[in-house]
Amino acid sequence: MERHDLGPRRSGSVDSYLRETRAIAALAVLALAGGVVSDALVGRFWGGHALLAGLASSLIVVMLSVAVVNEVVERRRRRRWSVLAQYVMLELVRNARLIWTGVMELTGLMPSDASQAVSIDAGARVVQDTPRLLAAIRELVADGERRRLLHEEIAHSVNHSDEVLGRWAAVMLNADAYAEVIDRHVELASDVAWLGSLLDHFEPTEDLARRRKARSSLAVQVEGANDGDWLADRLVVITQLAERLDRGTLEVALRIVPVQWWEARLGTTVPVERRAVTVRRV
Repeated sequence: MERHDLGPRRSGSVDSYLRETRAIAALAVLALAGGVVSDALVGRFWGGHALLAGLASSLIVVMLSVAVVNEVVERRRRRRWSVLAQYVMLELVRNARLIWTGVMELTGLMPSDASQAVSIDAGARVVQDTPRLLAAIRELVADGERRRLLHEEIAHSVNHSDEVLGRWAAVMLNADAYAEVIDRHVELASDVAWLGSLLDHFEPTEDLARRRKARSSLAVQVEGANDGDWLADRLVVITQLAERLDRGTLEVALRIVPVQWWEARLGTTVPVERRAVTVRRV
């Protein structure tokens, strides 16, 4: 069930891009400090190799300038519309959560706890158990009625993803860090849309618009017919990706504008139990 991506080059996680830009700036500062120290300790070497000394100093200046300028510009962009960025990320979290919890509810694996936060945490742990999830999804797709409900759930997810991304994708491209977040959610939406097109083609519905759209889909042309296990395998990958994006994007969103800022702004407090759950998740 592992994904082996050869296409987009991304950082290791949703929020690691922020750490990488700071690491580059720190590396440039260390290089500058190293150059100063080496000049004091081995000044004769640099004095005897003027060309090498000039190239090294130019490289350090370029690294430092690019790193510092990029970090300053990016930080200014992020702070300029941080509240809007958090709102968009929470919408992306909601969309991802609708996808993976929808599948989990149809499989019967979604815990029905009175507390939503506890239920989400418990469901996320089940999603990470690949053998159990795969077995439950195979039972789901083998049941005719539940498979029909799954088909409708996927169609709904496709429409909702199109609405969210169509509304906010252009906004998130204003900062590189947020652009990577939106790109990961576009991948999820593409996976769901691809699967929805295949289902609409091989299992036509009464919706004429969906049937017409399925006929023009490249998914059918590229993949063609599949064996009986393809749907279950694809759903496991999509469900796990959606849960990871839910968790990772929520963590970034809560750091952009902390909960404490909203408490002070709105004059409200977060119950102790909910605050503890939020901290534990992130």
